[in-house]
Amino acid sequence: MREHAVVVVGAGPTGLMLAGELALAGVDVAIVERRPNQELAGTRAGGLSARTLEVLDQRGIVDRFLAEGQIAQVTGFAVTRLDISDFPTRHNYGLALRQKHIERILAAWVGELAVPIYRSLEVTGFAQDDTGVTLELSDASQLRAGYLVGCDGGRSLVRKAAGIEFPGWDPTTGNILAEVEMEEEPPLGIHRTALGIYAFGREEYEIHDGKIVFAKEGPIGLMVPEKNAGATTEPTLGDLKEALIAAFGTDYGLHRVNWISRFTDISRQATAYRKGRVFLAGDAAHVHSPVGGQGLNTGVQDAVNLGWKLAQVVKGTSPDALLDTYHAERHPVAARVLRTTMAQVALQRTDDRTEALRDIVTELLGMEEPRKRIAAEMSGLGIHYDLGDGHPLLGRRMPDLDLVTSDGPVRVFALLRDARPILLNLGAPGSLDIASWSDRITLVDARYDGAFELPALGVVSAPTALLIRPDGYVAWVGDRTQDGLQKAMNTWFRPPG
Repeated sequence: MREHAVVVVGAGPTGLMLAGELALAGVDVAIVERRPNQELAGTRAGGLSARTLEVLDQRGIVDRFLAEGQIAQVTGFAVTRLDISDFPTRHNYGLALRQKHIERILAAWVGELAVPIYRSLEVTGFAQDDTGVTLELSDASQLRAGYLVGCDGGRSLVRKAAGIEFPGWDPTTGNILAEVEMEEEPPLGIHRTALGIYAFGREEYEIHDGKIVFAKEGPIGLMVPEKNAGATTEPTLGDLKEALIAAFGTDYGLHRVNWISRFTDISRQATAYRKGRVFLAGDAAHVHSPVGGQGLNTGVQDAVNLGWKLAQVVKGTSPDALLDTYHAERHPVAARVLRTTMAQVALQRTDDRTEALRDIVTELLGMEEPRKRIAAEMSGLGIHYDLGDGHPLLGRRMPDLDLVTSDGPVRVFALLRDARPILLNLGAPGSLDIASWSDRITLVDARYDGAFELPALGVVSAPTALLIRPDGYVAWVGDRTQDGLQKAMNTWFRPPG
């Protein structure tokens, strides 16, 4: 029987990111993927948020994505675009890049890290015991893992087999997505009608001054509302024709469907992200409408939160209890994503009362304070883990400061490339001594003369030292004192026992 320390089910963005994080930490990880290759049919997620770009920057691979995507102000709430160009981050924008390209780039990175991917296989069941999990695969073979992580989507077999409940809200709206061939070119772009929101576009496009300019040729991608949000039969060419004629009086000579799928605003969240040696991440843990572009980004950040914790426990440098902080930190984040997504779906309705409400919300988001607060949330830059009372930086993302060290200038994110915790000393060099922790925490003496500024919160008082977790979040803040440092190191990085 083949054995691995961790088996990840699903080679989507969440599973690939998690495998990369574990491999960086030196953990024996493998992926089981039902697809024979990384090709992805249809349209899925369409971009990366500012915080996800920061996460990729922390691992030194963000340039791979920037080279293929298009930088733009894509952060928004419902139909209101939110400009984050004044936010204090190197990535004060979003990146328009289709999921198939995101997956391809991540898969190449994971390949460089020598992570094995068992393709054309599905997990059909598993059993966990005190020392690990035995997986049954679709080819009648088995895998043995110390831990199992389900990154296998909204219909997750891992979640179902683990017996984890998935409560939430049934769909109220439905849409059909398709790539089609038409005799006539429809009016490209998004159209709000009394029957719902319709959209036409092409695979290739460019963004100019914040506006999408589609290619002149090629198949048409379209989105049409569906009458029955709970439909269970597969959508058809006839369904598309009917919807187009109802809204526009013509089907534009629609005669061929290259691919077709549907999505709804179903909103559900797993009651537990962990059950023994089994974990859930990404869509396996939370599903919701794609409006707002939160799904892929939330999943990738699930992976980065879980990865370093699981690595420490696998390597025996932290006790098992550390893994409980994954649910404690990430479950509230996704619960909030579900609420903001449901609110955006409600604001997209086309009746007169919703139009009036949307006008008011748009007016509010045009004001500085509401814009900054909601934009920080939608871009992922405002995520705040509850690590107790203290400095505003505690539990928030560490800014990517330009530091000066005895070895020369260095960015904070560059210090996080190998996914190790950092104790950053901005006080007198040598004033912090963590010799007994040097095998697991990197001490960096540095100077920083600028202001500490956080998205939405603004300038905060400058600390003299910070303990930064491998995921880039601040676990302790010092102000000319080491009070609480030992406790923080014990909480996050203490050895078992």
